[in-house]
Amino acid sequence: MTVPPLVAPGRGGGLLDVARRRYLLRLLVRRELRSRYQGSLLGLGWSYVRPAVNFAVYFFVVGIFLKMSKAIPNFPVFLFSGMVLVSFFTETLITTAWSVVGNASLVKKVYLPRELFPVSSMLVSGVHMLPALGVLMGGAIWAGWTPSWIATGSIVLAFAIVGALAMAFGLLFAAVNVFFRDFGQVVDIINIVVPWSVPMIYPWTTVQEAAHGGWPLQVYLANPLTSAVLLFERAFWWPTNDHAATLPNGAPALPGGLLAFPYHLTVRGLVSLLAALLLLAVAQLVFARLQRRFAQEL
Repeated sequence: MTVPPLVAPGRGGGLLDVARRRYLLRLLVRRELRSRYQGSLLGLGWSYVRPAVNFAVYFFVVGIFLKMSKAIPNFPVFLFSGMVLVSFFTETLITTAWSVVGNASLVKKVYLPRELFPVSSMLVSGVHMLPALGVLMGGAIWAGWTPSWIATGSIVLAFAIVGALAMAFGLLFAAVNVFFRDFGQVVDIINIVVPWSVPMIYPWTTVQEAAHGGWPLQVYLANPLTSAVLLFERAFWWPTNDHAATLPNGAPALPGGLLAFPYHLTVRGLVSLLAALLLLAVAQLVFARLQRRFAQEL
């Protein structure tokens, strides 16, 4: 039997090691799911309750009281399309930030790829997202949604962007939180800002009108999460608008004649994916350097 050589912490293969140790990843995911719902009355049912309450608050306050539902056709599908992705992203930020600290006993006793902890936390967030995604698809079908190649491609591209971006920030936050435990409070503040920084509650044209098409709009559209939300809306919300308006050049438009999506949305999505992957590579390097001191700090 050949004994594999010893590897110093921080000198492993990073996320590639996680892929090689899928059995450990499955164990961590199962353990986190069991521990999170141990003694819980509803168990995984909370995955339905939380997004339902969140959706109801936004729908009645923004859609009914602020009358956004009159400006956006099929506003419930529009709102929930963005909410599914944003909730997955924000929950991943919270759970990954505490993933290493929460597994301090394992970090100090045995060596295994430390990236396993934030990756497993992100996968648990993905499990929680599945019920909301099923509700979104059911609601979209009820509103008249039919599958198409552009919808499928938009869904895959949006998930790729959010997954890469969430994993990048997850690695960074998990590493920094080992050294500065109050960084978890920073993550909570970020999660307050995120839902309002993307076109989830309002159409992106609101920013276009406020910025008069200037550089603030370009900064807003440069956010990879903005591109992901727009792609998800194009996949689920736009096909439900049978009588949607179009501009003279055939571009989709809202009832007021405003452009429904930015031009070249797919290209913007691909650029956003590339930016998210580059950030993920940088985050992996930072995590690999800092993890050498994890056991000492914990």
